[in-house]
Amino acid sequence: MNGAKGAAASATTSAATNGATSTATSTATSTATHAEAEREILFRVVNRVAIITLNRPAALNALSHAMVRELAVLVEHCRPDRGIVALVLKGAGDKGFCAGGDVREVHRLASQNDPRWLAFFVDEYRLDYALHTFPKPVVALLDGMTMGGGMGLGQGARLRIVTEHSRIAMPETRIGFVPDVGASRFLNAMPVEHALYVGLTGATLSGADAVRLQLADLCVPADWLASFEERLQRMSHDGDRLDALRAVFEPPCNIVPHAPLGALTQLILRHFDRRSGVERIVATLRQDLERDSSRELRQWLQTTHDALTASSPTMLYVTREALLRGRQMTLAECFRMELGIVKRAIEDGDFREGVRAQLLDRDRQPRWSPATLAAVRPERVRHFLSSPWTIDAHPLARLGSVQTAQA
Repeated sequence: MNGAKGAAASATTSAATNGATSTATSTATSTATHAEAEREILFRVVNRVAIITLNRPAALNALSHAMVRELAVLVEHCRPDRGIVALVLKGAGDKGFCAGGDVREVHRLASQNDPRWLAFFVDEYRLDYALHTFPKPVVALLDGMTMGGGMGLGQGARLRIVTEHSRIAMPETRIGFVPDVGASRFLNAMPVEHALYVGLTGATLSGADAVRLQLADLCVPADWLASFEERLQRMSHDGDRLDALRAVFEPPCNIVPHAPLGALTQLILRHFDRRSGVERIVATLRQDLERDSSRELRQWLQTTHDALTASSPTMLYVTREALLRGRQMTLAECFRMELGIVKRAIEDGDFREGVRAQLLDRDRQPRWSPATLAAVRPERVRHFLSSPWTIDAHPLARLGSVQTAQA
């Protein structure tokens, strides 16, 4: 009888111990899962391919300075690692890859005369340049919203994947800013008229449009991307790695959606001729609006006209000139030019007012200075395009040097 009681007691103790262990394990797992969910950058390796995830889905994976710094560390960690043969960049959630940089934080720092806002751009541009020049294949999954700083990351990839959900744009002129993160280089992969159209208006492109305009390499169904890790695990490392990666991400029978911008090519060529100044572009749009036109044509004319007249007049002029200059520059030179423009725009330009009107107060009534295109003086445009630093003192002076490429 006592033996039975002892066995029962032992069994009870064992069950209690197992239960406690199970609870502890469950708690530890839950804590680890929660900790990972809180991290802004996730990193894992699948079949020798590093997968880096931007993990701020509630903010459409917008880049904070801490994220930029951590991404830079990870990229440099992967550079010499022989166990890693490629990188994949993706965004958490199903809304977007990356909606851009943390503009509100930059605005806050600049408004408080805190010089750390400049460090954000310096570090971001260095990271973007490192991706453009990375010696191993980089894949960027530009699914959903991909704007501004997200384009800076994505355009550094050798294989840029978009989907039917992709929304690609560089809408900086709307907040008194300039298309940056290398845009004066990567937008110029397309014909000059399209580069001016996209850069000046901030037009949102579909995934198919992005492929057509050489801002993406593959347009695939979003559902196909959901299972890419399973295919990645089976990827062979024999032969060309970029071809192998393309086979992972391209469906066997891929049907690319219709590119809406294709039907507008002649309009874009007419209105955004490189010989036309910004005032001329707006004038021709207004002239065509006054004529009898089809509903579709009028809609495009009105949307394009409204985008230009709502943007900072100064930054429209500066953006046009930067894009034209960028066609003759190296990537490193483009980054240096853009950083100078950014410094001018934030310190004595329209950036703070644009962010206030569009993102903070949201009254959509920015008080640009000057308020009209006609009032923008040529010397003011030249001021924005002149570097605030001497060549040697430029924060990105070493960008593009042999030492930087090997760092």
